[in-house]
Amino acid sequence: MMMYGLIRWWDRRKQFIVPSLLAVGTAVWIQQTEGTIVYELYQRLVGWFYPDSAQHEQLVDARVLELQERLVELESQNEALRELIHGSPAPETKQIFAPIIGRGADSWWQQVTLGRGSKEGLKEGYIVTAPGGLVGRVTSVTPHTSRVLLASDPTSRIGVVISRSRFVGFMRGQGSNRAVMEFFDKVPDVKVGDVVATSSFSRLFPPGTPVGRVESVNLNASPAPTAIVELSAPMNALEWAIVSPHEPLLEVDPEPAPTEAETEETTLDREL
Repeated sequence: MMMYGLIRWWDRRKQFIVPSLLAVGTAVWIQQTEGTIVYELYQRLVGWFYPDSAQHEQLVDARVLELQERLVELESQNEALRELIHGSPAPETKQIFAPIIGRGADSWWQQVTLGRGSKEGLKEGYIVTAPGGLVGRVTSVTPHTSRVLLASDPTSRIGVVISRSRFVGFMRGQGSNRAVMEFFDKVPDVKVGDVVATSSFSRLFPPGTPVGRVESVNLNASPAPTAIVELSAPMNALEWAIVSPHEPLLEVDPEPAPTEAETEETTLDREL
């Protein structure tokens, strides 16, 4: 008789008990997993409605990295009292925001076209940056567009410096988001993770602009030690760039023939 009563009681209340047990079990499961699965499902749903969210996150990460690299560079400059050596810092210059409107499939890492030109004040030699750091420089201008040679182009040559140790060299692109830095010193003080910035020896780029971070080092490379630099600006995700006025130092006063050591240093000036 008791068993029959329990069965009748269960039949009347199971439609309320089963959902309640499922709800309690789900709550306990979420608590135990700290909501990880739910968060991943949410991210996937957001990705369906906002397909560019990953690209946006990449740009935000690049901006954070750029600020960190700028801080390292500024701290290094302050320690060296760079202002006392080179005089007062340059005044603030007007920056121009420009959309990237063109990019050839066969030259993805070599050059881009900006939707701003001479009508907006752009000139050849102006410097192009983005969240993350250096992008390249303007090489040709029309009234409404500009062509930019990217730092990742294999023909690009940029004078750079290790922010921590101040060892200098020049960097050339590899047609990807990495570049090769070749040092002038035979035994440079460099290690993985070091910040790389444009050097004060560079004639085509202003000093102190973040470029990237050292990914690997080869001290036995010939003819000089090298380092692989991961570029901090996400070249493959750029939609906008910042153009800053800059006058390249292309003309210099005649000087006596350089020594062999000086000839090595002038390699910095052969940026394309």
